[in-house]
Amino acid sequence: MTSHVPNEARVIPLRPRAQRPEAAPAAPPAVPERRRPAAREPLWRDLVGDVLRRERLAQERTLKEVAETARISMPYLSEVERGRKEASSEVLAAAAGALGLGLGDLLARAQGELVRLAARHAGPGRGPGSSGARYDGMCLAA
Repeated sequence: MTSHVPNEARVIPLRPRAQRPEAAPAAPPAVPERRRPAAREPLWRDLVGDVLRRERLAQERTLKEVAETARISMPYLSEVERGRKEASSEVLAAAAGALGLGLGDLLARAQGELVRLAARHAGPGRGPGSSGARYDGMCLAA
């Protein structure tokens, strides 16, 4: 056992330090090749929130009306619509019901949006008709 001094950190290097030749000039650091960032896959909560908001606005209803009908607090429903909260299936069913939709209708619309966005961001040969499609079925994550 080794003894240590209380309240004193011990540093253990994860990699040994590289040995630098003394006479060789330092080479400039290599600049990594810049790649276009990969398209971020949409989050389920964003898709569901977008569907809820679009349906509410299409019905020309206020957030307050829908929240009261669904018995959800207005700030929470707003957070769900903006994709800030991961709502439970009970909350999603209540919000969908307040808009005259079933939970299955809400999820089917969100899944359709997911397929549409995936097709837009897919590379060549990765579209919905190709054998390498990323989203081939219904995606339920509520």
